[in-house]
Amino acid sequence: MNCQRPGCDGTIEDVGGGELFCDTCGLAPLGAGTAVGRGGGGGGGSSQPSRATGTGPGSAASSRSSRTSGSSRSSRRSVSGRLSRSLSGGTSTASVSVRSSRSGSSGPTRGKLGAGLVNVPPIPRPDPAAAVLQDPQVPERKRFCSRGECGAPVGRGRGDHPGRTEGFCTKCGHPYSFTPKLRAGDVVHGQYEVVGCLAHGGLGWIYLAVDRAVSDRWVVLKGLLDTGDEDALAAAVSERRFLAEIEHPNIVRIYNFVEHLDPRGGTLDGYIVMEYVGGKSLKEIANERRGPDGRREPLPVDQAIAYAIEALDALGHLHSRNLLYCDFKVDNAIQTEDRLELIDMGAVRRTDDQDSPIYGTVGYQAPEVPEVGPSVASDLYTVARTLAVLTFDFQGYTNVFVDSLPDPDGIEVLSRYESFYRLLVRATDPDPGRRFASAEEMSEQLLGVLREVVALGSGKPRPALSTLFGPELRVVDTQLMAPAQDASTLGDRAANSGRRGAVPLPPAARPAGPVLPPSSPAVPGPGGYGAVVPASPFTVPAQRTAPAIPANPAAGRAVSTLDVRAAALSLPVPHVDPADPNAGFLAGLAAAAPSELVAALQAAPVQSPELRLRRVRARLDSDDAPSAVEELRRLQEEHPDDWRVVWHRGLTALVTRDDGTAALSFDAVYDAFPGEPAPKLALGVCAEVLGQLDNAAEYYRLVWTTDQSYVSAAFGLARVLLAAGDRAGSVAALESVPESSIHYTAARVAAVRARLRGRAPQEPLLDDLRAAARQVEDLQRLGLDTRLREQLSTEVLGSALDWVLAGQQGAAGVPSAQSATPGLLGRDLDERGLRFGLEHSYRVLARLADQGRTRIELVERANRLRPRTWV
Repeated sequence: MNCQRPGCDGTIEDVGGGELFCDTCGLAPLGAGTAVGRGGGGGGGSSQPSRATGTGPGSAASSRSSRTSGSSRSSRRSVSGRLSRSLSGGTSTASVSVRSSRSGSSGPTRGKLGAGLVNVPPIPRPDPAAAVLQDPQVPERKRFCSRGECGAPVGRGRGDHPGRTEGFCTKCGHPYSFTPKLRAGDVVHGQYEVVGCLAHGGLGWIYLAVDRAVSDRWVVLKGLLDTGDEDALAAAVSERRFLAEIEHPNIVRIYNFVEHLDPRGGTLDGYIVMEYVGGKSLKEIANERRGPDGRREPLPVDQAIAYAIEALDALGHLHSRNLLYCDFKVDNAIQTEDRLELIDMGAVRRTDDQDSPIYGTVGYQAPEVPEVGPSVASDLYTVARTLAVLTFDFQGYTNVFVDSLPDPDGIEVLSRYESFYRLLVRATDPDPGRRFASAEEMSEQLLGVLREVVALGSGKPRPALSTLFGPELRVVDTQLMAPAQDASTLGDRAANSGRRGAVPLPPAARPAGPVLPPSSPAVPGPGGYGAVVPASPFTVPAQRTAPAIPANPAAGRAVSTLDVRAAALSLPVPHVDPADPNAGFLAGLAAAAPSELVAALQAAPVQSPELRLRRVRARLDSDDAPSAVEELRRLQEEHPDDWRVVWHRGLTALVTRDDGTAALSFDAVYDAFPGEPAPKLALGVCAEVLGQLDNAAEYYRLVWTTDQSYVSAAFGLARVLLAAGDRAGSVAALESVPESSIHYTAARVAAVRARLRGRAPQEPLLDDLRAAARQVEDLQRLGLDTRLREQLSTEVLGSALDWVLAGQQGAAGVPSAQSATPGLLGRDLDERGLRFGLEHSYRVLARLADQGRTRIELVERANRLRPRTWV
């Protein structure tokens, strides 16, 4: 990008941390709003007050903080959903405003960076003395007036003459100085011996010192107020003493507030004395990641999320004490060993403070702060913006995208991790009321996204209990396909037997060859398998011709149709809001039958949203959809944005087959809770019934890869993959159901059928036949029901018989009759052995049949499939 300043033909460069400057004139781009930092120990970050000191929330915002992008004033919710785009042309009208009743956490909740999911490389504690700058100077391009409402460039050179390090702002007359006030050896407050400068911030230099009164510990001295007014300084010291009461492992410890008379300037300066935190700032960690071409590479998304979770833990602690951090960014957090710490407490303010200047950084600060002031929502906004800066090359985040996000289709990490993008969208929503309600809530959803990211990367599930939804109620459609009626098409000799109900075989399927007299000796069996069959009046082929069969029947033809109503009512149920007046009453009705529940709900002590939602659910369960729809309509009029109401809107729409409305409703809940599996599972069902098999597969895979307690996701994934023709993927999904699951047997049975159902006999089936047979044998050892075992045996042996009769006897890898290697299910892999196996299975099924007609039909099938013998 070229510099737009008059008379300058330079190029705008990113010098790190999103700070943009011209390589010729050294100035920030027009409209970029560069801010010079107050920084923390080891950081050189840039911050500026968002409005003039002493102004109220209604005062005019500074020009650098009030810019907006063209799309920032309208909610961006639901723009990321694949179903939303296909159904509504790009946006969803079913947007959810979530206001959690939970407050921020009051203390640390995790003890290790990464929450046990991510191995973040530790940063060793360096020698503090090594961090001291040998020649402390502030580059001219970073020299700005420190007066909040001014911020004009100062100390700039002209031509060959360097800029002054001390002087007065030519715009407002405020004094400036970029020369360190303290030197090595100076003793502040008779206790803190200065070692040197660490960095420069918005209120002057930051110094490393040794506390001679307390075990010679390392401390940091940071300017408190850039003024020579003694009364103002005393007031500032008194006002900031509350910071010393903050104790949290992720927040730098404030030790003291001291005053020091500058002997050179004659001014009384105030300093915050804080813990020295050795390590690297997030900005330094990010800038050290360079590709072969020297360009900065983004942090891995899981590592960045791990940092954000730690930061949210710290912010939640501040919020619980009615404090706001206001200026979280890559400069203000340091990783030391395996812990992240917030190091700059200069912008912290009370939530009810209406007078103090507000500090923030362009590109991180929420757009409403200059007008209405900071809030919990604006703090969470800064965390999301920091995540974006760390995880992709976020060019223009201080100007073009100062309060918006770029198109995810052009950002690899955003297009790969949809849940991560949705979290960023919600946390940076232009409407503060639509952002996360607390640091705890955002951290919880971010942790869910992290589990998903780690599971996708490692292939290992990362399950966790949801605080919003219960488990799935049941798993429906576990069969995927019904048992086969005819195990073998080519092996059934109904046409030759003349039995009742026989269907003649096509001519191509009839054996051809010489007719042997009854007295002829036994001859080798067909295809060189070595099976010896006696001579008979029936023809025995010397060489078989494959019958005319479709080359490759569509795999999806055999897939059972999804029971949409049952699938909808099996989805996880939202937990009852504990703040609802009927929460206790509803907990006692958890096990009631639907018919009893409708009557029991009439005895509720008071009416409440949760009671009415339970009534909607009870009517859906009792198949009274019209009453449920009417009840929900009235509830929506009163609580249109409540996420539980929107969830039940989707549920009701799915039951009544308003599939488009269902998809948009569940998509809105996904927007609100991107770390929850339940809305993704619901969207998978919606995509499947809408015929969007690719989207359905993605949602099912996302849920199943992350949490294998949602077994319906595995069956759903297998179902849509099989319908789309991906037989191998379908089998893999079914075989991934763990043995510990109660649905393990159903999954293995479905896998056997998915391997073989609808396959043409000419296909190379040997590997699948052997795999299916092994699965049947494994299930038998686990105590598989005899009837189901024999049904599966007929399907495997029948497919094998068709494969043999279709001319595959000579295929490579097929054992001969002389081989000691067993065939399938204890039967030789030739026509005779397979027919004996089919006959045995059908006779066992006949003995187990409940009805006489079924028994007769099974015995006839056994007779039609048995091999030719003399008896």
